[in-house]
Parts: sequence; structure tokens; C-alpha cells
Amino acid sequence: ASDVYKRQPLELSEFTVYFLIIASMITSFISAAFGIGGGAILLGLLALKLPPIALLPIHGIVQIGSNMGRAIIFFKDIKTVPLIPFCLGTILGATLGGSLFIQIEPWLIQLAVGIFILWSVFGKIPAIGATHVLFGGVFTGFLTMFFGASGTVVAGMVKTMKLEPIKHLATHSALMTIQHFIKVIVFGFVGFAYAEYSLLIIAMIISGFIGTLIGKKVLVNLGHKYFKIVLNVVLTLISLNLIWNAITISNICLLYTSDAADEEDS
Repeated sequence: ASDVYKRQPLELSEFTVYFLIIASMITSFISAAFGIGGGAILLGLLALKLPPIALLPIHGIVQIGSNMGRAIIFFKDIKTVPLIPFCLGTILGATLGGSLFIQIEPWLIQLAVGIFILWSVFGKIPAIGATHVLFGGVFTGFLTMFFGASGTVVAGMVKTMKLEPIKHLATHSALMTIQHFIKVIVFGFVGFAYAEYSLLIIAMIISGFIGTLIGKKVLVNLGHKYFKIVLNVVLTLISLNLIWNAITISNICLLYTSDAADEEDS
């Protein structure tokens, strides 16, 4: 196991635990009702409350529950052709990403996630064609080890398949279940101790599944026009907070390194 994971876990307050459980339910509801957005919001909220090194592994395992719930509900609508090549590609990409992840400073993870979320809001994430599913798996598999919420990129790939809305949601959920599952395994291999957060993870998966069920039962026709605006504002605020935290932490690290070097010289 890597030494980088021996710094966790940190004690989580009772408020933080309840906050994250409720956040899982609400963001799963958003993904189920609107098709996308919940994973990125959850990533940002987790980043506010969890130690950086635990952020992506826990986000991954909670997202398995959320996406699997949607995949089960719409199982018969899943387009099965891209599943195997996407799985193989993700294994390659996630393995490569995992080998590099343990060498990265925690503040860099926060900075990268913050910038990626801003890019997903204001930039144009390139779509990956349906004929390049294997490459899409490699690319997003590598990406998800560092930025977590690769769902937007995968959604762009699924969009090029020109599926009906329900089939799009079902196929996207199945692909994301596969990707998060592989990511969770890779993080386990590089030393993340999921058992330390087991109760929180189980509670968030259950609340996420409840959110998914509610999202599909509630017909969300109203507010589509305003939803994207609200979603973008929330994601922007979260990402700016992450970037500010990363800058603050990096300055502290640099000061500590500088002080340590001065002491050695003296």
C-alpha cells in the first residue's frame, strides 16, 4: 500500500456525515431526473468535506450505486454493443492513471478537479464518436482517476450514438457503472482503505438509490430552462472554492518546505 494513503482517514463531524448522505440523494435525483449533472455536483460537494486523497475513491464507489440503480431500472434499454470495448479501454486508462495518481500532491488534485469542473461549464468538452469506444474508454478511464466526474465526456460519446432519451440514459448509466467499478478496484490496489469509510459509503449508496427512484417517479418538465443556469452557477461556485483551497494549501506547503530548508541551512 502506498504511504500516501496512510494519512487517512480524518474524523468526520456528524454534520458532515449527514450533509454527504443528503447530498448523495439530491445529486442522484438530479442525474435521474435531468440525465446528467449530479455526479459533478457530488464531486464538488465531497471535495468541500473530505480529505483530498479520499475524494475520488469515495466519489467512485458512491457513483457505482447511483449509476447501477439507473442501469437496473432501465436494463432492457441498454445498448450492449459498446460495453465490452469501453470496459477494456477503461481498464487500460484507469491502470495508467492509478499508477501516476499516488505521486500527486493533494492540493494538485483539488486544483485539477476545480479546473475540470470549470471546463465542463464554460468549455466545450470534445465528443468521442461511437466508433471510437475503445479509445473513449482509455481516455475517460485515465481522466476519471484524476478528475472523478468523467460522465460529461462519456455522455458526449453516447450522444453521438443518436439514441432515444431513455436508451441514452440507460446506456450512459451502464458505461459509468463499469468505469466507476474499475476505478474503485484500481484505487484499492494502490492502497486506499475503503473500510475506514464503509458506513458513510453504504449510507450514501442507499440514499443515492432512493434519490434515483424519486427522480424517475417525479416527472421533471418544469424548470428545464432554468436548471442549466442554476447547475452552472452551483458548479462554478464549487470549482472556484476548490481552486482557492488548492492555492491556499499549496502556499502553506511551499512555506513549510521553505522553512524546513532554512532550518537545514542553519
